Amino acid sequence: MANANKYDASSITVLEGLEAVRVRPGMYIGSVSTKGLNHLIYEIVDNAVDEHLAGYCNTIYVTLEADGSATIEDDGRGIPVGMHEKGISAERLVFTTLHAGGKFDNEAYKTSGGLHGVGSSVVNALSEWLHVTVKTEGHIYEDKYERGIPVLELKDGLLPVIGKTKETGTRISFLPDDTIFDKTRFKEDDVKSRLHETAYLNPNLTIVFEDRRQEVPEHIEYHEPEGIVGFIKDMNKSKEAIHDVIYFQGESEGIAVEVALQYVNEFHENVLGFCNNIYNAEGGTHLTGFKTMFTNVINTYARGLNILKEKDVNFTGADVRNGMTAVISIKHPDPRFEGQTKTKLDNQDASKVVAKVTGDEIVRYFDRNLDTLKSIIGCAEKAAKIRKAEEKARTNMLTKQKFSFDSNGKLANCESKDASKCEIFIVEGDSAGGSAKTARDRMFQAILPIRGKILNVEKASIDKILANAEIKTMINAFGCGFSEGYGNDFDISRLRYDKIIIMADADVDGAHISTLLLTLFYRFMPELIYEGHVYIAMPPLYKAMPSKGKEEYLYDDKALEKYRKRHKGPFTLQRYKGLGEMDADQLWETTLDPETRLLKLVEIEDARMASEVTEMLMGTEVPPRKEFIYRHATEAELDI
Repeated sequence: MANANKYDASSITVLEGLEAVRVRPGMYIGSVSTKGLNHLIYEIVDNAVDEHLAGYCNTIYVTLEADGSATIEDDGRGIPVGMHEKGISAERLVFTTLHAGGKFDNEAYKTSGGLHGVGSSVVNALSEWLHVTVKTEGHIYEDKYERGIPVLELKDGLLPVIGKTKETGTRISFLPDDTIFDKTRFKEDDVKSRLHETAYLNPNLTIVFEDRRQEVPEHIEYHEPEGIVGFIKDMNKSKEAIHDVIYFQGESEGIAVEVALQYVNEFHENVLGFCNNIYNAEGGTHLTGFKTMFTNVINTYARGLNILKEKDVNFTGADVRNGMTAVISIKHPDPRFEGQTKTKLDNQDASKVVAKVTGDEIVRYFDRNLDTLKSIIGCAEKAAKIRKAEEKARTNMLTKQKFSFDSNGKLANCESKDASKCEIFIVEGDSAGGSAKTARDRMFQAILPIRGKILNVEKASIDKILANAEIKTMINAFGCGFSEGYGNDFDISRLRYDKIIIMADADVDGAHISTLLLTLFYRFMPELIYEGHVYIAMPPLYKAMPSKGKEEYLYDDKALEKYRKRHKGPFTLQRYKGLGEMDADQLWETTLDPETRLLKLVEIEDARMASEVTEMLMGTEVPPRKEFIYRHATEAELDI
C-alpha cells in the first residue's frame, strides 16, 4: 500500500494540458464580475485548507496588497518542486496545466475541496502576473508567470533556489488581469465572510486577513475553536434562542459528518450545507438526508409522547424546521458536484450517511434532554397550527383572482404556454407599462405594470404581505405559489416564465423599486434567484445622435465617455430620465429585443451574508444601516 503521507513530484497527476481559460473564464470561475474575481482568492485558499485537512498546515495568511494584488501564504508542506515524469518541475506543472494536482487518487489528500485540479492553473491564466515562493526540504524556490506563461528559466527542468530555510510552506501572489475582469478590486466584505466561514469549519485553523489598500490597514485573525457551534451562535446572536446549540458528529463509510443546530423564536429556517469546506448554495444530498431523518425523528417522538394523536397527520418538514438554524458539514473522499462552482452536492451515499449519523446521534441527545425535545416539538406544533390557518386564508386570498387577473388591467400575458421560452417584465408605472405592452413580442413576452412602490416585506407581517394587491398579482402571475415560514407551497416546476425581468427607471426611485422587489423574491421565493430566473433590465441612459453616422444608445456614463473619445464631429445627446420617455420602437430596440438588450442576472454568492445585509438594510434597526452606509459610501457610483 502506498504511503498516505507521501507528497512529492510523483503525487501530481496530469489529465490534460492547459486550454483556453482566458478565452472562456466563466467556465472555470463562474463569471468575470466581482464574484469571479474573489473566486481567484478562494481557489488558492482552498488549496491551503486542503493542506490543513491533510494535517500539515495551521495558519493561512490572506493579504490584499496596496497595488491591487493578493497574497496567500500557508505553513504547509510546500508545493512539490521535484522533477515530474513529464520532464519539468511538479510546481510548474501545477500552474501551467489544467487537471494537474495531487487530489485525484486519495493518497496525498484524503478529502479535498479542490478536486478538478484546475484552481492554481486557472488563477495563473487569469492574472497579469503571478509569483510563487515555495519553502521545502531546507530550500526556498521561486517561479514567476505573466498571463499564465512562465518567465523564469528553469535549471535542468527545476526551479532556481533563492535561499535556505528551516520553514515549509507556499506563498502565492497574483494581480488579476484587467483585460479579463470587469473590475479588479477585490471586495473585502465577501472575502472576509468566506474566510470567517472557513475558520468556523476548521476549528484548529487560524486565518490572518490583512487589507493594505486602506490608509489604516485592516488586520483580523479568524480562529474559531468552537467550530460550527460558534457559527450557529454567530448567526443567531441577535435572535431569541429557545435552547442551547445542539452539536453532534459521526462517521460512516469514510464520510465524516458534523451537525450543529438551534431553534430561535422566528418563523423561518436557515439550513446551510458544506462539503469539504465548500458552501453548497443549492444544498444537495447531505441536506436531504438530514432534513428527512430529522422530520421522521420529531414525528416519532411526537407520537410517542402523545402530542400527535392517532387521527392527527404528521408534521411536515417545513413545520419541523420552522425556527431552525443549522449547519451540516461533511468531509467526503470523492464528492460529486453539479458544476465547477460546486453549488449542489450529488452523492447518494452522502444522504444515507448523514441520515444514519443524524438518526443515531439526535435520538441519543433527545433521550437525555427531554425539555429541549419538547420545546422543538412545540415550535413544530405552533408552525402546523399557523400553517393550517394560513392555508385557508391564503386559498381565499390567492385564488379569488386566479382566473380574472389576466383581464384586470394589470397583466398583459403572452400567447405561448411554453414556460422555457416565456418571459415577464415587471414594469414601473402605467406609462412605461403602456409603451412596453405595445412594443413587446406578444408571443413570448408578458408585461406586468406595478403602481408605485411595493410593500417592504422585511418590515411587514405575513397577513399584510398576502393582502397587498401588487404582491398578490405577482404570485398569481408567476404560478408557482408562495414560500413563507408557516408552510411552504412554493413549487418552482410550476413557474410560467423562464425569465422574470425587473424593468425600472435608471434613477434612485427605480433602484428603490428594484430593491423592494428583490427583497420580496429573496425572502419568499428564493428559488427564483438560486435557479437563475431573476434579471434586471439595463435600459440606456443616453442616446447619441451624430450629425453624420449612425445613432447609438449608451447604457452608462463610462459608455458615454468612450463614445466621446472615439467619435469625431458634433452630436446631440438625449438623456432618458425614465422608461416612460421612450416610444414603443425605442423600448423594443433597447430593452425588450433579446438580440440587442442588456440584462443583468441576479445571483447570490454568500447566503449568510445576503441574509444579514438584507435584514440590516431593509429591516427596522436604523443604527446598523447608518454605519453600513458610512463605511461603504466611497464605493457608490453616483449618477449626478
